[in-house]
Amino acid sequence: MDDLFSTLESRGYVYQCTNLERLKGLLNGGGRLTFYLGIDPTADSLHIGHFCALTMFRYLQDAGHRGILLIGGATAMVGDPTGKSDMRNMLTKEQVRSNYLEVKSLAERFVRTDGDNPAIVVNNADWTDGFSYVEFLRMVGVHFNVNVMLAADVYANRIKEGGLTFLEMGYMLMQAYDFVHLNKEYGCVLQIAGSDQWGNLVAGTSLYRKMRFAEGAERAEGPAGIDGADEVYGLTCPLLLTKDGVKMGKTESGTLWVARDRTTAYDFHQYFYNVGDAEVPILLRFFTRIPVPEIEAMCSGDIIGAKKVMAERITALVHGEEETAKVLSAVRSLFGGEEDGRDAPESDYMVGAGTISVVDLFVLSGFVPSRSELRRLVAQGGVAVDGRRCASPDEMVARPEGGGSVLLKKGKKSFLKVRFG
Repeated sequence: MDDLFSTLESRGYVYQCTNLERLKGLLNGGGRLTFYLGIDPTADSLHIGHFCALTMFRYLQDAGHRGILLIGGATAMVGDPTGKSDMRNMLTKEQVRSNYLEVKSLAERFVRTDGDNPAIVVNNADWTDGFSYVEFLRMVGVHFNVNVMLAADVYANRIKEGGLTFLEMGYMLMQAYDFVHLNKEYGCVLQIAGSDQWGNLVAGTSLYRKMRFAEGAERAEGPAGIDGADEVYGLTCPLLLTKDGVKMGKTESGTLWVARDRTTAYDFHQYFYNVGDAEVPILLRFFTRIPVPEIEAMCSGDIIGAKKVMAERITALVHGEEETAKVLSAVRSLFGGEEDGRDAPESDYMVGAGTISVVDLFVLSGFVPSRSELRRLVAQGGVAVDGRRCASPDEMVARPEGGGSVLLKKGKKSFLKVRFG
């Protein structure tokens, strides 16, 4: 990829950069550089907010640069206060270990971890756990000015909205040191992240300079062939927002997740198919390799057709071709004049009782997030079982003869088959 930076820029990935002109030269022909992306396993899945940085990771990897995927087993124990009005729930070590394995598996759908130019996967607990509290503060904390930290948006907002704990203030120090460690161990000179991480990213580049100065080094020992290895760089991509400035990925039932047991492939596809027309060219640039001029022509000529392509490609990227084919079959059945729902997505929840109430059936199958939401939908006339509208959430649904499944419907477009054991 001769002009990698222009490719990233034209597709909308470039939002902020610590040294734009110098990084352009490094990405486009200054040799093979090493970069990293950090993800904290604070949940057992990835969500839409991780998509942009992961796909940017793949562009750099495909261009021949060496990528490091840092899954933050240590930083997840603290929790990033960025964008939060209250302190995150604290996780146990066992939860973090379990989440780590899930996040690693899901991230491998986006980046290569084997074959040609595989990404290196690391866990910052492997080096952070080796420090004592006092040792880390003397080595890293001495380079952070509290007044400067409190002026940063991430901390200033927390103080205004919900108070700030000393634990959370330590997060920036830990993430900043990750960059320094990866530079020493792997010659890493670039961190990529979403734009909400700009403050943490700049802290990492600043810590690198301060620690190098404290060590009396005039020039860092970077990887061979990289000019300007005395500096490290930060590059952010924008957050996915709707035209109204709202974060994309929020649905009736919560966050749009990558894992199928959290968000079904069908719901995932339907979310993207139902986004506003203005978001379609943005999503096509981010999540497909369709040339930008072709995207512009598609969207100006047939926005509905472009939206179908976009939803299909993104679903295939995340859930694979096989699951996407099932989703498209269900869509054709449900919205193509065949309203029997025989190809609707199925719930893994097995109902074993002879009868079950409508509210229990919809909630326990995961089709609606809560009993109150189901009652609201029933009151609006938006709930049906096997084509029969439900007048009460307490109606009982009988087990089909010999087992089988029932077809649930909410609203006008959402269907789910629930199998009876």
